[in-house]
Amino acid sequence: MKTIQTALCLVLLGYLGIASSADIEAGKQKATGVCASCHGPLGISVSDGFPNLAGQKAAYLQSALKSYQDGSRKAPIMNNMATNLTSQDIENLAAYFSGLKPAP
Repeated sequence: MKTIQTALCLVLLGYLGIASSADIEAGKQKATGVCASCHGPLGISVSDGFPNLAGQKAAYLQSALKSYQDGSRKAPIMNNMATNLTSQDIENLAAYFSGLKPAP
C-alpha cells in the first residue's frame, strides 16, 4: 500500500512540475495575437466553424496542437499555425485556454 501511495505522490509532483512550467501570461499574449481571429480572445469562437477553446483540458489542447504540428491531424489552417509554435508556446496556450471560463 505504501508503494502505491509513494508512486501516486511522485506522479502528482511530476504533474505539478509540468503544470507550473507554463506561462499563462505568455499564452494569453500569443492567443490574443494569433488565435483570437478564429477562436476569440477569450477562447469563445467567432463562428460555428471554429471550436471554442475556453475551458478545454490542457492535455487535450497540447495533444491537438502537437498533432496539427506533426501533420497527424489534418486542418490546413491549423497545420500552418501550429508549425510556428514551440513546445513552450503549446504549453502556454494550453494553460491559458484551459483556465478560461467555457462557453455557456
